[in-house]
Amino acid sequence: MEPTTLKAAYLDYVRRHGHAPRTVFAFAETQGLSEAEFYRHYASFSVLDREIWADFGRDARAQAAQEPAWQGYGSREKILAFYYTLLELLKQNRSYALLALGRSQRWRPALIPKVLSLFEQEFLVFVNELLREGRTTGEVASRPVLQDGYGRIFLRQLQFLLLYFVRDESANFERTDAAVEKAVTLSFDLVGRNTLDSALDFGRFLLQKS
Repeated sequence: MEPTTLKAAYLDYVRRHGHAPRTVFAFAETQGLSEAEFYRHYASFSVLDREIWADFGRDARAQAAQEPAWQGYGSREKILAFYYTLLELLKQNRSYALLALGRSQRWRPALIPKVLSLFEQEFLVFVNELLREGRTTGEVASRPVLQDGYGRIFLRQLQFLLLYFVRDESANFERTDAAVEKAVTLSFDLVGRNTLDSALDFGRFLLQKS
């Protein structure tokens, strides 16, 4: 069985039963596989869960990038397109998302489940590339030293939005959609040129004239 098919079968099992299979042997047997064949692809269900979440991120980035307008988007529009595409994928897999993130556990951005580790690593690479693009166009302010931490701002934003989605009970998760818009607006207000940059520029100007 191909890894993609194995992941789909596992995802279907979790959604139908409300929990992960009790053992690899039991799950493999339901799929007509040997235990050894499962282990050729994944060392454990935890590894499989991390791969599924990484796939959510990969699929969201790929689908968003296929939009005809993508190439004309600035960094802000690209991150918005990614988030909205990701949310659509998560809505289709909400039962699994709730189980994987542990809705009953009051996790918070400072204590993110390990299941998101690979997803977050790849997201950080993606968002840092968007920030580099933003600096070339002036959408993101160049601030030596400070700009090295911009990626972490967006990582916390991602964690906040996932937590918000898990807890959202509004119709069609409209409040999560609104949270995305407001969170992205705030983050780009922070990393874009603002009053502080104007004040620093003015200060440098005065020093040069003195």
